[in-house]
Parts: sequence; structure tokens; C-alpha cells
Amino acid sequence: MSTTPSPAPAELAPHYPVVVVGGGQAGLSTSHYLKQQGIAHVVLEKRRVGHSWRSERWDSFCLVTPNWQCRLPDFPYAGPEPQGFMLRDQIVAYLEAFAARVQPPLIEGVAVTRVSRHVSGAFEVDTSIGRCLADHVVVATGGYDIPIVPPCAHGLPDSITQVHSVAYRNPAQLPPGEVLVVGSGQSGVQIMEDLHLAGRKVHLAVGSAPRSPRVYRGREATEWLHEMGFYELTVDRHPLGDEARHKTNHYMTGRDGGHEIDLRRFALEGVKLYGTLADIRGGVVGFKADLTRNLDEADEVYCSIRRDIDAYIARAGIEAPEEAPFHKAWVPQGDPEQLDLQAAGITSIVWAIGFRADYRWIDLPAFDGRGHPRFTRGVSPVPGLYFLGLPWLNTWGSGRFLGVADDARHLVDVIRQRLGDAREGVNTEAAQAVAA
Repeated sequence: MSTTPSPAPAELAPHYPVVVVGGGQAGLSTSHYLKQQGIAHVVLEKRRVGHSWRSERWDSFCLVTPNWQCRLPDFPYAGPEPQGFMLRDQIVAYLEAFAARVQPPLIEGVAVTRVSRHVSGAFEVDTSIGRCLADHVVVATGGYDIPIVPPCAHGLPDSITQVHSVAYRNPAQLPPGEVLVVGSGQSGVQIMEDLHLAGRKVHLAVGSAPRSPRVYRGREATEWLHEMGFYELTVDRHPLGDEARHKTNHYMTGRDGGHEIDLRRFALEGVKLYGTLADIRGGVVGFKADLTRNLDEADEVYCSIRRDIDAYIARAGIEAPEEAPFHKAWVPQGDPEQLDLQAAGITSIVWAIGFRADYRWIDLPAFDGRGHPRFTRGVSPVPGLYFLGLPWLNTWGSGRFLGVADDARHLVDVIRQRLGDAREGVNTEAAQAVAA
């Protein structure tokens, strides 16, 4: 069933107790709990429910974490493959089914262009269909707004096709020839594998992303980590503190039932590996001499996860099959520092070095010196402003289907307490100010 009122209203109501910006899993989870508490609100979505999943993922995309970790509020994954990994279209269907269950007061196709403080003390919310006031604003837009392409990309010859990971769909999309993928986070290595399996000759610029086991000692590594309490670790107890929010995710894949990604083994199969991108001069790409170090450091994280699981098994007295000791399948003979694109036959580059959040539309003192939002478990120091759905907002699962429900419940509890007895009413003074 449709989750969108049709047609969209010509204008917004003058005032809402809560405006939720973003109609993805975070915004819908917030709406679920707001409805449970009887708190009037509106959810404003710039495009449509599930847009980023349906329109910003490649054709073979699937979850990296098992389906059992999909735990939207009162709507856990209930399909036949809890240990499997949903494909792109299945993820969209799961989110749409959740939206149909929630039946949020959702308006799709509405962009929020500015949030500021009104003279009344409420928030002034400017949108593509008008303006309203709100006592509380929940920012649930995620942090993947602006695809990052390095400035040196402008120096590439016009003959090189450039595609960011957000626009990559499949190998046939790229012109004939070899491909350079820049970035070895989750997207970069999965796109590299997608191209490699299609028979394309691939070059990969390897960054500092860590890697993880997939199955270890008879069980999915995520199952061990769940049992060990890793997913309950809060950012205030994390050894890195707030810096954990800026670390690159471990790479592995859910493709074909899920498996590890060992870049050394791909090198044995013909994928050419380089270090971190340094510069581009004409048709020559320069790399830092850090390939060996990046591979070693990724492997050390991989081995440390194995050691943590080993220690847990020993402490708990669990019987589990032994694993062979880790060994390096391939070692680079030096760190290549240059790649002549024409000489190598490279005709396209896929940029997979991430995104930047875009909060320029929030005209409030809610950010630190690097432009990152400041908050404690999503509660901003700006009274009435909240953030949701970001990595390590509270736990590892905060930016995923696993932990967004707990975070949304917490924020709605805060909002309910702040609204007090007037939570179901209208801020008459604010509404009069709009009418005036």
C-alpha cells in the first residue's frame, strides 16, 4: 500500500510539535515512537521512502550484515533467511513494508531548505512547499550527502570516464578497458569484486580501511560479536571515544551468501593493488608508498577480531572448531607509486572514497569546528534539535538497521519529557506568530 498522501498538500500546517526531516529508516523509526506516544508530527522526505537504497546502490548490492540484524521497531526481519544478506530490492521492500506498518504522517517530494530559530523561540522550518514552525526538529537525513571526489580529479584527461560509487550500477555501464577503483572501504572493495567477477581488469587504490572475518570457528563473526556484547558497547565507553564516529567500516561482503574479502587473494587473481591516492598529473596517477602498510594494518585488525573471539571462547568454555593460523596469501614486491592510465589501458575510474554530510541548511550553532554535529546520544546542545541515524551516534548499530530503533526510542522519550503535558497540543503563541 502507498505510504504517501496524494496529492501532497499545497502548504504545511502552521505549526507542529515535531518535524522529522528524512523518511528513511531513522525518520520512520522516529515516527513510529512518536505515534505510540500520541505526539503530533510530520515527516518530510526530499524524495521518496527508500530512495538511497533504490537509487544510490549498484545492481548486485546486498547487505554486509546478516538479515537478523534488521531490527526496525516492532518490525524485525521475518523472512526465510535470517543468516542471509538481503539484496537491494529486498531491502527496499523491507523498508516500504515498515513504512506501510507505521503509516507515518509523511510528505514525500518536500525538501527542507533551512532550519533556524524563530523570534517566538520555536524552530522555523523552510521547505520547498512553504514554511512552518516546530517545537522540536529531528534531523534523520544521514551523513551521506555529498559524494567525495578529490580536486586532483580535474586533472584527468577527458578520455577517462569518472563515476562515483553512488552512481555506479554494473560493469557494463563503464566503457571497454581496464578500471581503476579508488578506495578500499566497503563500497570500493565490493565494486572491485563486482568488476573482477565480470572479467574486467581492475586496479585498486588501497586505503586504511580495516577488514573483518566473515565466518570464524564455526560461526558468523557477527554472531560471536553480538554474543560478546560488542554491539552494546556505547561510544562513551569506546577506546576511541567520539573519534570512532569517523573511522572507516571494516570491509567484507554478503554477496553469494557472504564471504571475507582478502585483497591479497585478489592480487593473486590479477587485481593490481596500489597505496593511497596521492595526486594526478595529466594521465599519471600518483600513490603514497603505503600499500604494504595498509594491507598489514587491515590484516592486524582482522587478526585482532579473531583473537578476541578466541579469548571469549576460552573464557566461556565453548567447544568450537579450530581454525588454521592466519598467513599472508600474497606480499607486494615494493609499493608502486605511479600508474600511467593510458599505458595500462585504463579507461574509467570509480571513486569510492566516501561522502560528506551537508548541514548547510541548519542555521543553528549545532556543530563543532569540523562541521560535525555535536550531540549526546543524538540530543543536540541546541534545545529541541536532535540527530538520528549516524554512525556511532550511541553504538555501532546506530547508523544501521540494528540500532536505530533504540536510538529513536531514546530521542522520543526525551521529546515526550520536554513537551510535557502540552505534547498533544499546539503552541498557540507560535502559531499566532506564523499567522501574523
